[in-house]
Amino acid sequence: MGRIKTKQVKRASLSLVEKAPEMFDSTFDHNKKVLGKDMPSKKVRNMIAGYITRIKKNTKKIIQDE
Repeated sequence: MGRIKTKQVKRASLSLVEKAPEMFDSTFDHNKKVLGKDMPSKKVRNMIAGYITRIKKNTKKIIQDE
């Protein structure tokens, strides 16, 4: 089982992806670099980058299935 993400992480990730979907990729390292040092802490940055990676992978999978 995976770890549960908080509403704050999900809300922030979705808003970032909606504002600039072309900035983010389906790789964790790329997303972490894009977020950079703008986040309040390293832990929060990594959680948001991980959730964005999950969103991008899932949307890519949905597009390929259609």
